[in-house]
Amino acid sequence: MTIFFYTKTDEFGEFSNFSKFGVEMDGVWWPTVEHYFQAQKFEDKEHQERIRTAHTPKIAAELGRSRKVAIRTDWEQVKDNIMYEAVLKKFKTHPKLAELLKSTGAQDIVENAPGDYYWGCGQDGTGQNKLGKILVRVRDEI
Repeated sequence: MTIFFYTKTDEFGEFSNFSKFGVEMDGVWWPTVEHYFQAQKFEDKEHQERIRTAHTPKIAAELGRSRKVAIRTDWEQVKDNIMYEAVLKKFKTHPKLAELLKSTGAQDIVENAPGDYYWGCGQDGTGQNKLGKILVRVRDEI
């Protein structure tokens, strides 16, 4: 059986980076993994702080997708590891979440994001599902 999640209100919606489970990264508290991940695209500290303090993860994502501020030149090389570190920290920080993740056993986990063919499975299921694979890796490690 495969576990599909996408929105934070879905079953297993806690796995979403938009779910309100904060993480401390680099000595700073981030309201969600999405806030942290989006901010890491930039070297501009003011823009990072704007993202960190965004009222919702959706706003943080919009700020992170803006190209009004230049993204870091190594982003494509480092983004997978940044996502992994933040997701790992989320599940180490919140024991109930870790239990939920462990309860999935050996099942595949898929971010059922219709518009995302990198982190999710895309509309037709041909996406890379990088976030789902990171969740499986984290489950194996915790």
